[in-house]
Amino acid sequence: MKERTITMRDLHHGVAVRRAISPQSVGDNTALVSQIIDRQGFDSLEFAIAAGSLADSDATFAVLVEDGDAANLSDNAAVADAQLLGTEAEASFQFDDDNEVRKIGYRGAKRYVRLTITPSGNASAALIAAVALLGHGAQQPVS
Repeated sequence: MKERTITMRDLHHGVAVRRAISPQSVGDNTALVSQIIDRQGFDSLEFAIAAGSLADSDATFAVLVEDGDAANLSDNAAVADAQLLGTEAEASFQFDDDNEVRKIGYRGAKRYVRLTITPSGNASAALIAAVALLGHGAQQPVS
């Protein structure tokens, strides 16, 4: 019997992980603005948003993705829905979404991207964090 060779690919060597929003407790309606993610050398970007305990009984948390060509995003613009994987509404969450994770992908052509989470009606501690996953790198494996 002839043996088959199976080529396995792993996620570990195919993605780069960047800090977007450090874990923090938000007790008001101040927007959480992520680090600017530089996509140079990568063709795909996914944000993963983690919500911990959301104490306020009527708070909502709206998600916005912006992109641009300037390194400081001085030319920022909201990303068109056609350039997102999933929707900003699906990535958003509310007071009863404790300990849940959301994701939203970017497939636009701009080099720099950031994520903003804006609370509304939030008067109590809300634990939030986000990371950016960069994939389809020009160099493989990704270090």
